[in-house]
Amino acid sequence: MSEFSAGTHENGAPRESDAHSLSLGANGPLMLHDVALVEKLARFDRERIPERSPHAKGSGAFGEFEVTEDVSAYTKAAFLQPGAKTRLMARFSTVAGELGSPDTWRDVRGFALKFYTDEGNFDMVGNNTPIFFVRDPMKFPDFIHSQKRTPDSGLRSGNMQWDFWTLSPESAHQVSYLMGPRGLPRSWREMNGYSSHTYMWVNEAGEKFWVVWHFLSDQGVHNMSNEEAAELAGTDGDFHRRDLFDAIEREEFPSWRVEVQIMPYEEAKNYRFNPFDLTKTWSKKDYPRIPVGRFTLNENPVNHFAQIEQAAFSPSNTVPGTGVSPDKMLLARVFSYPDAQRNRLGTNFNQLPVNMPAIPTNSYDKEGAMQFHHSGNAPVYAPNSYGRSYADTQGPVDNGWESDGTLVRAAYTLHAEDDDFGQAHTLVREVYTEEERQGLVETVVGSLTDVEEPVLSRVFEYWTKIDAEVGAAIEAAYRAGLEEQVPGLDPVEQTA
Repeated sequence: MSEFSAGTHENGAPRESDAHSLSLGANGPLMLHDVALVEKLARFDRERIPERSPHAKGSGAFGEFEVTEDVSAYTKAAFLQPGAKTRLMARFSTVAGELGSPDTWRDVRGFALKFYTDEGNFDMVGNNTPIFFVRDPMKFPDFIHSQKRTPDSGLRSGNMQWDFWTLSPESAHQVSYLMGPRGLPRSWREMNGYSSHTYMWVNEAGEKFWVVWHFLSDQGVHNMSNEEAAELAGTDGDFHRRDLFDAIEREEFPSWRVEVQIMPYEEAKNYRFNPFDLTKTWSKKDYPRIPVGRFTLNENPVNHFAQIEQAAFSPSNTVPGTGVSPDKMLLARVFSYPDAQRNRLGTNFNQLPVNMPAIPTNSYDKEGAMQFHHSGNAPVYAPNSYGRSYADTQGPVDNGWESDGTLVRAAYTLHAEDDDFGQAHTLVREVYTEEERQGLVETVVGSLTDVEEPVLSRVFEYWTKIDAEVGAAIEAAYRAGLEEQVPGLDPVEQTA
């Protein structure tokens, strides 16, 4: 027998028909008091909720995280203790594309995890890149605007993207990563994930450590060419979503090794790079990756909207033994992410099943739209004299840090080897192969179709600062392409 009864109204009363509206005779006008029709159309009109601004297009699955090593010397978090197993969900996404955009556009991929721990939900909201385009949150909305669409045509614009990137030299490392081979992952299963930000761990003794998370694909890291990605964008815009769902349906459960880089608390002050700068990575020679465990995705959603579209992630979701860092971008996301969810899903978004903690809560937040769980007639204020518990801890927090200075609007204090182009140069010159560098040149040149002066000249200057040879190759290839289009015409005239 089906778990569903015959059709009902939303109040549970039986429906007379899901196929025929109420009319005055078979051919007459429809009736406003046809509750079934009005209810159905009114709900249909409201099916769409605001999409995420960045990371709108994506999907995900559920699974389990298991700790296989012992990192208790660094954190007291219960879900990170040896042998602990924790249910989790993962969501993968593109950054710039809207809900209907192709999965295979060249873009950074979101890599978000929600751990339903015995101490509350712990969220890790990262990407498939270990760095990001900007280091100050004041520039983040501008960055996203530059990757979206122009106000006049409503089209995406390479000129707008490169205008922002070349005027923001701190983007060089991430742009080099994006334009390289890992800018087009073959599937979500075949890409790594990174916390990107630096976080804090605290052990039972109260010792603090800085930590960067790495999620390394057991399927290997595999990517696709520009041509393959373009073809798929036209033939299967949901390629990555389909690949993950179908793999889990076949019981080919993807998994990732969880490893971390650990930096002793005091060493951050004088490390050669600013360890809280989101445009930088820590050298693995200085801080090798330490194995923690593995997570496996083995359960597809049964309702994409309820379990994926309504999933809400935020780095504000920490648990005892974990914390944030002085990373300015991270500190802003701690506010901005849950605030975006309040706008998108409503005040009580944490009461949706996919976002609910696995343990009971006792929050003095109350009411608001669509409240489902409530505290009955218990006091709604703290302190109170009527038995409802409340927190009143005072003194230093165990996951904080010291800071002293005048309130300023300023860039980070530079560490010994901080600059905007050094790590980008290392990536392009020492990590990429000659073939990958050539691919990068072709990708950049291909992205310059609608780029005009003065942005075009800044693009060449930008890449020359990253790597002189690559910068020269990009300019030469671009000029050669123009010469092929209109032989004998001065390339400068063609871009004027």
